[in-house]
Amino acid sequence: MRPRGFTLVEVLVAAAVGVLLATLAWPSYRHQLQRAGRAEAIEALQKLQLAQERHRETFGLYANDLRQVGIGARTTGGRYDIAFEPTGAESYRARAVARAGGPQEGDAACAALSLEVRQGFATLGPDGRCWNR
Repeated sequence: MRPRGFTLVEVLVAAAVGVLLATLAWPSYRHQLQRAGRAEAIEALQKLQLAQERHRETFGLYANDLRQVGIGARTTGGRYDIAFEPTGAESYRARAVARAGGPQEGDAACAALSLEVRQGFATLGPDGRCWNR
């Protein structure tokens, strides 16, 4: 009767194939994680824009400070810091910048998402790809 089981060579070949597949899949997986992490910045900037439009509807002008519209300086998951700059009575600029040492830090092309609003019209930056469009 022949012994059952795997030889050491068969186990090593299977392990090598597994490592090769994992090595090939990792960059794609990492890219998808970063893309999903951008949703946090997008949500925060859209929430800010909505709050600003409510403030403008009530008071006639955009707020000069994030606290006036109840928005914090960091996203809910803590991946991004929110920078806000009023650029006039009818305009403002906001940026979601990936936190140093955080999971989004390696997202070089989209480490900072921007929203610029002038008289109710928004411009998204740096490009639509960063906004998952």
